[in-house]
Amino acid sequence: QLQLVESGGGLVQPGGSLRLSCAASGFTLDNYAIAWFRQAPGKEREGVSCISSSGGSTNYADSVKGRFTISRDNAKNTVYLQMNSLKPEDTAVYYCNAGLGYVAYWGKGTLVTVSS
Repeated sequence: QLQLVESGGGLVQPGGSLRLSCAASGFTLDNYAIAWFRQAPGKEREGVSCISSSGGSTNYADSVKGRFTISRDNAKNTVYLQMNSLKPEDTAVYYCNAGLGYVAYWGKGTLVTVSS
């Protein structure tokens, strides 16, 4: 079965850090560009960050630039999102997406709650 599984979410205080993981099973991520999206309650899903298949190119939403870092370990078939200096407005379900041409896979998401 082809799937992506996100993990690493949880409850963290403002200013804290979390590292999300996106692991693939049933296929290899080597040739896929990977993106992290998030959806806060009552809001539309938005793009957070993306990384090219080689890892040589990354991009970030303005709202997370300088605080989040995306990376990938193709040997482990996993992509990461390091989130530092978290703010309450970062609270959302975080999803990873693997895309190659017309093919795209989504995970089911992991909840991040930033609250004191």
